[in-house]
Amino acid sequence: MKSMEEMIQAAQKAAETIQKQMTETQAKLDSVEVEGVAGGGLVKIRCSAKGRVIGVAIDDSLMQPSEKGILEDLVAAAYNDARAKADQAAGEEMAKVQQGMGLPPGFKLPF
Repeated sequence: MKSMEEMIQAAQKAAETIQKQMTETQAKLDSVEVEGVAGGGLVKIRCSAKGRVIGVAIDDSLMQPSEKGILEDLVAAAYNDARAKADQAAGEEMAKVQQGMGLPPGFKLPF
């Protein structure tokens, strides 16, 4: 039977391992790219799975003063599409980490 001190040390070591894996996963998420698209591809926004915007591409046909409102709406829609894909990619990475640690699906880890 383990002593209380041994169990505390084991728990601390497990917590350190989890923290290290979480830090590595967060860094990995910033290197995973997703692309949000709107207007049938007229506006595209690339961002990391952490939500950092990497680039914006706007079709030349939208670069007219009369298209300003449409362009603004499409940029917002493309960003929201990219953000949803980023959230999905982040969720998939977190599920892999949790599965690797033997945690049940949906278990909430503190960030």
